[in-house]
Amino acid sequence: MISENDPAAGETSWYAGVTQYQWLILIIASAGWVFDVYEGQIFNLTAPHLLPSILQGTHDGRGVEYWKDVLFSDFLLGGAAGGLLFGLMADKIGRKPTLVATILMYSVFSGLMYFATSLWHVVALRFLVAMGTGGEWAVAASLVAEVFPARARTHASGIFHATSVSGTWVATSAGILVGEHWRYAYLCGIIPALLVAVVMGRVHEPPQRAAQAEPSGSLRELLIDPRWASRALLGMLLAAVGLGSYWAVHVAGQSLAESILIRHGVDKAAAVTKGQVAYGYVETLGGLLGLLSFGPLCSRIGRKRAFAWMQLGAFVITPIVCFLPRDYWQLLCVLPVFGFLTLGMHAGYAIYFPELFPARLRATGSGFCFNVGRVAAASMLYFSAWLKKQVDLRVALSLLGLLFLLGIVIIQFLPETKGRPLPE
Repeated sequence: MISENDPAAGETSWYAGVTQYQWLILIIASAGWVFDVYEGQIFNLTAPHLLPSILQGTHDGRGVEYWKDVLFSDFLLGGAAGGLLFGLMADKIGRKPTLVATILMYSVFSGLMYFATSLWHVVALRFLVAMGTGGEWAVAASLVAEVFPARARTHASGIFHATSVSGTWVATSAGILVGEHWRYAYLCGIIPALLVAVVMGRVHEPPQRAAQAEPSGSLRELLIDPRWASRALLGMLLAAVGLGSYWAVHVAGQSLAESILIRHGVDKAAAVTKGQVAYGYVETLGGLLGLLSFGPLCSRIGRKRAFAWMQLGAFVITPIVCFLPRDYWQLLCVLPVFGFLTLGMHAGYAIYFPELFPARLRATGSGFCFNVGRVAAASMLYFSAWLKKQVDLRVALSLLGLLFLLGIVIIQFLPETKGRPLPE
């Protein structure tokens, strides 16, 4: 097997020899992930209309922002539950049936948001949607890592995660299109269910998974066996930093744009739309470039150094984007850099986590890292919601940016997997 450290790997393109079926798996996994991200982002983009409608004027602007962060944390907790449940299922009964179950779950419960009339409806349905999205990522990331050859694995996994940006763009377009009629954006969430037919007809279990003779999907083995327990716990903390900073800091690009426009006399409705454009298109374009860059960066300098440098850049850019721009147009110039540095590292989770665990624990371990990380991230969001009510948004985001320094510390205690075969 050619590894990314083999001289032969440098003589040909990473995609040389990739089969039609392997490309198909990347397309299917990415399509599921695109809609997965749509389900998460559509709330962020419709919240300015959804929450006042549901709360019926009982909270001011800061109260709406508080419930926005609380519901972000609710979504993270649902993702954690789904990641654990479906990660175990994927290792026990297979990637294919579990992928189908996760797509159906987030599609159906997203559509039911159309009928939500109270806050508890939103809380319950967003939790259930998140269970499906959390499970889908764990299965899809493992599937891509197992199907692609070693030489192409890093790039393919990075591309898989980078397609998340398409989900944000689709959600942004839907949010702007529906405006105050936010329910229709969630009704569109049923569309991914059509992907199930493709999965059922074209996806096969990876050979190493199908040939696995040992018991699979054991959470007990993952957390008791010292070979995997430290990797699982440290990976979970690494994901917690990334997910917590994503929902507390990265997505606040929209709120920063709204606040700077309102300070310059723009009315609230116009500020909301321009804020959606600033975050959903401009900032996210920078995020796409960051995600696409992270795979090649991992191949060149290693997983650990790539994480460390990206998180250092995110720490530096956060106070800059908060305090340097004096108007909306200056903010638009800085937001792509902000998006590049605060989002780029997320491609590393799809690259790195499946490389930490053997086939029998790959989806379980990857799902544990990424989705139990959501639980810790949810606690950060409760703190973020409180902090944003106490101080100016720009000050709050600068303080929350300290999370990136914690990520630099955590990655030092994890192993480097560059050039190593998947553990079996």
